[in-house]
Amino acid sequence: MNQNKLFRLTRVRLALYYAIVMGLILSLCAFGFYRAVFHAHVVALDSEIESVAGTLHDSLELKLEQPGRLEPIAHLLFPNIDNCSTGASCIQQPLDSKRHLLGIVTKSSYYVRFFDTSGKLIATAGSYPSGLPTVFNKKIWQFLRDSKGEDYHQITVALHTQSHQDWGYMQVGRSLEEFNGYLDSVKLTLVLGLPIAMVMIAIASWWLAGLAMQPIYQSYRQIQQFTADAAHELRTPLAATGATVESALLAPKLEEEETRDILQTIHRQNLRLTTLVADLLMLVRLEKQPIKQRELCCLEEIIDDLIEEFEAMAAAAGVKLTSVKRAPTPLNIIGNTDQLYRLISNLIVNAIHYTPQGGEVTVFLNRSDHYAVIKVQDTGIGIPQKELTHIFDRFYRVSSDRSRSTGGSGLGLAIVSAIVSVHKGKLNVESELGLGSIFTVQLPLDITAMNDKSSMFLLKKLYRRVSKPK
Repeated sequence: MNQNKLFRLTRVRLALYYAIVMGLILSLCAFGFYRAVFHAHVVALDSEIESVAGTLHDSLELKLEQPGRLEPIAHLLFPNIDNCSTGASCIQQPLDSKRHLLGIVTKSSYYVRFFDTSGKLIATAGSYPSGLPTVFNKKIWQFLRDSKGEDYHQITVALHTQSHQDWGYMQVGRSLEEFNGYLDSVKLTLVLGLPIAMVMIAIASWWLAGLAMQPIYQSYRQIQQFTADAAHELRTPLAATGATVESALLAPKLEEEETRDILQTIHRQNLRLTTLVADLLMLVRLEKQPIKQRELCCLEEIIDDLIEEFEAMAAAAGVKLTSVKRAPTPLNIIGNTDQLYRLISNLIVNAIHYTPQGGEVTVFLNRSDHYAVIKVQDTGIGIPQKELTHIFDRFYRVSSDRSRSTGGSGLGLAIVSAIVSVHKGKLNVESELGLGSIFTVQLPLDITAMNDKSSMFLLKKLYRRVSKPK
């Protein structure tokens, strides 16, 4: 499958999954929001109706004398109250606007009904709707619907006479037209808002899926590039070896000197292959098992050993190799000695290779706060600014022809970066074309990460090293 199509399909699936999950979460949140609004309004409505019923109850109950009979005071409290006889409907009288009335009876959304102890409807007041069921129900809270399909919510409270006899029941109800209208507007908002939100989520999902796929795509491209570079690096010595062996087989007779030259060529290409494979294995080991063995490493000794080792190489290239130590005391860190040797040697060799004859390579050793600072400075050809971010990539070369002449494989600086990383250090490079480069390595001096036993051993070793007579 084409890789671009594969990543595009993966992005579509990722965006689709994200949109579905976010859509479900949003739908659940919308449903929860609606239920919360509904519950809050029901609670507020119940509290309002209960408060109104309590006020009417307290105003009326102390005036009742006989069970099932409304006293004249009721007509003062409810001017539009109507007594309901058997078989006759309750006809309400218009309110007298000049009279001072209880606020409840003037509201068009409330009604009041009175029942005797047998459940017979005695009277109604307020805005009593037509077609409301007249069958008495002792249930305290009820939802009712009239003949027009209008919904009502009512409460039933018991009434008693002054002598504490059961008088009957009073029901106070409220129209839910306003309440249902508000809920309908909430529903409409959610129904219209949810598709709009889903469209926005889909767009955001596609964008976020693209962001999530970028590092994966870059990693895939790096793997492709690494495979191509490794194949190219392996092909060159293998081709040279094959050509040498083929020419030897075609020759009718080989002299001893010619045979030696052929074997030297094969040996040289074999060493190149061996070095390349060893470097690749080292990078893999650094990623899987960064530091196999920790020990006390003296950076001064490592630098002195490497300066002495590469003096002959620097002299052959016409380059002056020196070291400058500015640390006040012997500088020791916890790490792996072999890896640190490889780190500094790669920097020195790299500096010598890219410094023309008559140039200088200087290794500085210093201490800054909690770090040991190693600088490798050269007066070489320098590195273009646009290449600085890529020089630590595997098989990357600023100039392929120049690297070929030095025999490099493009893994030296990648190994340097990996070793600095596993030692929890920092790596920085500064360079100008024609003026040279400065590679700065900062390695932490903190040994608190070591366990007590190994820390005591290393401190004793450090004490013996410092106190050793010179």
